[in-house]
Amino acid sequence: MDKDKNKKTILVVDDDPDYLTRMEVNLKKAGFNVITTDSQLKAEEILDETRPDLSIVDLMMEHPDDGFALSYHIKKKDEKIPVIIISAVTSETGIEFDATTNEERSWVKAEAFLAKPVRFEQLLRQMNKLMKE
Repeated sequence: MDKDKNKKTILVVDDDPDYLTRMEVNLKKAGFNVITTDSQLKAEEILDETRPDLSIVDLMMEHPDDGFALSYHIKKKDEKIPVIIISAVTSETGIEFDATTNEERSWVKAEAFLAKPVRFEQLLRQMNKLMKE
């Protein structure tokens, strides 16, 4: 990985290789360093070596709650790393989910929850907002 020290580093974790590739291309075009991986365990190994400026995590990977577990792990490593969970849970299951209530926010360790498909411009706005806070 060639890392430009002046660029923000984004960790993207998703088990869909096509989605990972699209995200990597779009984020690099937008001026970010990008680290991608396809599993919670690999992401945890990456977090032992580096601190991204922001993490984008799929909710359902090998296990239906991998995204929740990974976001908890990220916050345990460094609570200042913003986490965005992106998921197709609503379109796949019909279950509406967001972290808007105090109860949901108490156990969902992410600053934002976006439903797939998410427009890249929307994601970029959310990322920039979280990295400025």
